[in-house]
Amino acid sequence: MAERLSIAYSPCPNDTFVFHAWAHGLVPGADAPEVTFADIDVTNGLAERGELDVLKISYGALPWVLDEYVLLPCGGALGRGCGPLVLTRPGTERPEDLAGKVVAVPSERSTAYLLFRLWAAKAVPGGFGEIVVLPFHEIMPAVRDGRVDAGLVIHEARFTYGRYGLHGLADMGEAWERDTGLPIPLGAIVARRSLGAERLRALAGAVRASVRQAWEDPSASREYVLAHAQEMDPDVADQHIGLYVTEFTEDLGEEGYGAVRALLTRAADEGLVPPLGPGALAFV
Repeated sequence: MAERLSIAYSPCPNDTFVFHAWAHGLVPGADAPEVTFADIDVTNGLAERGELDVLKISYGALPWVLDEYVLLPCGGALGRGCGPLVLTRPGTERPEDLAGKVVAVPSERSTAYLLFRLWAAKAVPGGFGEIVVLPFHEIMPAVRDGRVDAGLVIHEARFTYGRYGLHGLADMGEAWERDTGLPIPLGAIVARRSLGAERLRALAGAVRASVRQAWEDPSASREYVLAHAQEMDPDVADQHIGLYVTEFTEDLGEEGYGAVRALLTRAADEGLVPPLGPGALAFV
């Protein structure tokens, strides 16, 4: 009998929605995994250290872990109109105002940070100043309170930053979609290559089945989603799921893989990530 798989993903509504059925043993023929909840910066680090079997990580961290892990063709987060935002206090309202400023980001290995760096290279003459890494839920209070000059935010912050009196200076997703016409690659699901082709294919099938069950009966995951949503308003949780759980979550497809390649190729050209080798993104 195969050992029970270990998985880490965030407590955010899109992840708990997607993985509810599998995590609760509701996918026929698939044992429930051992689940660890962790912020994306933590899961990126776990993947780099090779500590768990399956992880939700940033696409921005993917090039560093591809020797150990394979990208699954399902379960992740890609979409349109869902990009990271650069937030500031009122009065700092132009991209050039970020020159030399302190910017908080959720992870230096995050997709958000890659998109920010690609955007800032064109939009911020002279470049920004110091980068500070904070858990994503601490970024908006830090900007509001003046501990940093700007914050790069993800997830439900797109719906709530007005409550902090902050200004949306730029949308990294809008810049990406305008330049490429492609969806925004945010979060990837990776699994140990050492699990072997047969088990990896079964794993992908379990994840895909979990996504489909979530769509077929959204009410089944409701309690699980809200229990881990960090006191998020239920309506915001629903918006979050609607924005980040898309057709690419069920299957990356040609367009999804194209978006991932485009992001990582551009980032490698700027020296931000290691270049992808031939077949680096291929599944088994």
